[in-house]
Amino acid sequence: MKIKIATDFSRIPGARYPIEGDFSGQEFRKRVLLPKLKEAINKHETLTVDLDGTAGLGTSFLEESFGGLIREDHIEYENIKQTLRLISIEEPDYIEEIMLYINDAYEQEKHC
Repeated sequence: MKIKIATDFSRIPGARYPIEGDFSGQEFRKRVLLPKLKEAINKHETLTVDLDGTAGLGTSFLEESFGGLIREDHIEYENIKQTLRLISIEEPDYIEEIMLYINDAYEQEKHC
């Protein structure tokens, strides 16, 4: 299974929330990422998210999209780690940044 943000969502992703403009991280998570991730988890498949081809991915977009999986949707950390595969040739730093957001959300959830 695969998601390419630039073609499956928007070439110009926006900010964190829909109130801040079009193509928000929250919208991407709820409409595209979460349904595909749940499907991949249920099928025991890998979900590859291709981060390339956009005009850029802001930190608030990335944190809401990926950190929100744990913080808002309560997807288990281990399921995310086992299922989600991130790729970016253009900006490989995005991958490390996203993993930090996922790990931070997991650490916050543990302490709640």
